[in-house]
Amino acid sequence: MPQSSFFDDFEPVSAKAWKQKIQFELKGADYNENLVWDSPEGIKVKPFYHPDDFEGTLNTPMPIPKSWKIGEQNFVGDTVKSNQKAIELVKRGVESLIFTIPNEGTDLEKLLVGLDLANVPVHFDLQFLSPKYVKILLALFKGNHENCCLHIDPIGHLARSGNWYKNQDSDLSSMDEIQSYSVARPLGSTFSIDMTLYQNAGANMVQQLAYALGHSNEYLNLGTRCRICFKVAVGSNYFFEIAKLRALRLLWKTLAKEYGISAECHILAVPSQRNKSIYAYNTNMLRTTTECMSAILGGADTVSNLPYDALYHKNNEFGDRLARNQLLLLKFESGFGALEDPAAGNYYIESLTGHLAEKALQLFKTLESDGGFLKQLKTHTLQRKIKESAQKEQLRFDGGKDVLVGTNTYRHQEDRMKDNLELYPFVKNHSRKTLIEPIIPKRLAEKMEQNRLEHE
Repeated sequence: MPQSSFFDDFEPVSAKAWKQKIQFELKGADYNENLVWDSPEGIKVKPFYHPDDFEGTLNTPMPIPKSWKIGEQNFVGDTVKSNQKAIELVKRGVESLIFTIPNEGTDLEKLLVGLDLANVPVHFDLQFLSPKYVKILLALFKGNHENCCLHIDPIGHLARSGNWYKNQDSDLSSMDEIQSYSVARPLGSTFSIDMTLYQNAGANMVQQLAYALGHSNEYLNLGTRCRICFKVAVGSNYFFEIAKLRALRLLWKTLAKEYGISAECHILAVPSQRNKSIYAYNTNMLRTTTECMSAILGGADTVSNLPYDALYHKNNEFGDRLARNQLLLLKFESGFGALEDPAAGNYYIESLTGHLAEKALQLFKTLESDGGFLKQLKTHTLQRKIKESAQKEQLRFDGGKDVLVGTNTYRHQEDRMKDNLELYPFVKNHSRKTLIEPIIPKRLAEKMEQNRLEHE
């Protein structure tokens, strides 16, 4: 029987009728107290969502990409080895390469030799600021500049390290010079907004979105008109994270319109590190799987996974292969590669998207009325707000309300990790002089894990 005639046999049920039925089944218990809960962002989540709640607003077009690419990180310590690894990654299914380049000594010609730059997008996460280096890089792409994605973010560097690369005037002058190079040859992205810092430091989703908007607005105020990439950390709150990425696109579109910019942003999504653990480490694969699913359904352009053992093991083929295979399975065996805006029309996700966008926009306006993102960063207001949010989340975790299986619940007491740590998995304290207080990422499980390690 055709689907349309099947559903024609049923009368439509209003939201009011649904709620009356639920209240009847509750047998006198309070509807709001038992079935409505508040998220950390202050959003009231209902037990059901209905088209009556939207009044036609579901027809708003969402600028979601029609496809997404599998990305993988490649730290360039040895240029030749990184080049060989990149060529091998493409053979193994990676569709977008993400190079982290630590210094200007990296030979770009050797790094990119043998790569199909016409068909493989390449992201360059430069750990320094050099217009001269960018000019050399762009020359290598010839007519394929749309596949070159630069991640240049001096303000993000200030937020993370507490210092500019050189000083504010010099850094912003370098940005202007880099932008002049890319005007004649539009890139996949020229500047980036590293939102992962806010999420991994404990900011809630409204803060992440509002600070990303304020962060990008600083660049737009300076005259930046190049395409921007948002690097987003995705957590395990499945539906909320889908809505977060969708809200980000709406917010960017709203902000860009004010500056006469029509180009869509590029979203590079990676799993959060805040909820990862060194004990019961295989659960990290479960977390990253749902996080990558949220990224895909939320409309990320590129998704790069996090190996399950990235916290405590040096880079290794086994962990990288498992992380890559998770994305290959999602794209080619689970049908996630053939989806076009799958969340569209989902009443719950549409509602969350609207709430997150509305609250983030309001916080952004407050931020701007108080002097803007950069001023709030320099006065340590943003750092304080993120710490407050992180502390609330930490209390929920310590009290068992936010669960990490194997860490704060269902712990296997016989687990031993002390002899398996190749990397130091906790916050490192470096005494140095900074202009501002840096924003420090910290995992929820750190204190518990340190206590367990001491008693092994």
